[in-house]
Amino acid sequence: MPASVIRPVRFTGRLLLALAAVAALLVVFLASIALTDGAGSGVAAWLTTLGAGTALALWWGRRRPWPARLVPFLPVIVAAALTATVCFPTVPTARRYPPALPFVATQHWELATGSRVAVYHYPPAHPGTRRPHPLVYLNGGPVRGISVLDHRFLRLLAREGHDVYAYEQAGGGRSDLLSMSQYTISRSVRDLAAFTDRLNKGKVDVLGFSSGGAVLTRALADPNVAARLHRAVIAEPGPMDGPTAHLDGHKGRTSARGLAPAPTGPRSTHVPRYAVAFGLMRLGLLSPDTGLIGQAEGVNAFTAADLGSDTASAYCARDAHRIPAEDTTRNFSFSPAASLRIQQTVKDSPSIASRLRSSRTPAMLMIAECSSQIRQWETAVLANDPAIRRTQYMPGVGHHMWNGLDGNNDRAASVITAFLQGKPAPLPDYPARDDIPAFLHDRK
Repeated sequence: MPASVIRPVRFTGRLLLALAAVAALLVVFLASIALTDGAGSGVAAWLTTLGAGTALALWWGRRRPWPARLVPFLPVIVAAALTATVCFPTVPTARRYPPALPFVATQHWELATGSRVAVYHYPPAHPGTRRPHPLVYLNGGPVRGISVLDHRFLRLLAREGHDVYAYEQAGGGRSDLLSMSQYTISRSVRDLAAFTDRLNKGKVDVLGFSSGGAVLTRALADPNVAARLHRAVIAEPGPMDGPTAHLDGHKGRTSARGLAPAPTGPRSTHVPRYAVAFGLMRLGLLSPDTGLIGQAEGVNAFTAADLGSDTASAYCARDAHRIPAEDTTRNFSFSPAASLRIQQTVKDSPSIASRLRSSRTPAMLMIAECSSQIRQWETAVLANDPAIRRTQYMPGVGHHMWNGLDGNNDRAASVITAFLQGKPAPLPDYPARDDIPAFLHDRK
């Protein structure tokens, strides 16, 4: 074989071998990150990888003359440089809170549980129409700031005469962080009870959306907390307990997931440090309390674009190309680690079905046509809560039912207001408890 052919073949072989060595060291690094739970901001895994690479390079070049012995160190240097990018923060590690909103004052309340939460108050537009019971809003997330889109809906409810209070659950938005071990679904329920006590206005109506709906469902199953509630609106709830969380089933009509344009804007997952941290956390290979990134750093780094297709899944397929901006960059706040931690405590919790069957608080369930929630999560609440007086199947909307499109906000507000005032439902009471088997069979 001519030398002109041999040399490129040898070069290609050596290059492929070097790339394989770099890839192997990257795998060692990721495995070490998982095994050490990111100890020391990933430095422990980096030193392990560097040590393994150095030992391999020394063995590889042991019979080579100088300076050829240095060649095996090139993949080690490359791997060390690449993995080092995972060990250094690119955002502040101390919590950066969103600035104040221009249209509503932010209060901070210390709750008896120890949580310090951000509170927003929308009094009724016409004081003479004030309802006898305040309306408390529990947003989804579970550890996420209240979006501007939700704030607009809360203002609409205030124009309907409701005295609206909303608070960002501990760790979300402008509320103070907790230690990671304190993020539990039971803590969220205790915070709701403590909030109503701090409000000191007697029994309250509560609107719980998504994971907030799961918190409200569990509150209804706790007689001590339920005693503080006048009426409950459970909108698009997440799983209420461990057995429900492990149910398999279908979702609603086709959502915009996979159809909508990819979200624009910066993504933390384009930065190696956060791509590794959030990716391994989602896979369950890093704990929410990982030593790789702190809770505050994770909140500071995570952006709305990181939610990817999750946002699109909250809208019907027909709305794929007109999904509204739910939030502003400055107001958006989400804690992926704390959210995963709370979700895990739901999955680990025993059944609350028997306790929920003793609920006497009048409740309403709202289900979206294009829901991204597992239908069995929603029907489990309907099947086990005898105090659910009506169900409202919301046509033409996805998981985020008050989305500012068409007349969806007005429709949702009218459904909520009618129930809280004890007036006839604007929509058919569907599905009723007896309709559940057919509702699931028809994959509605």
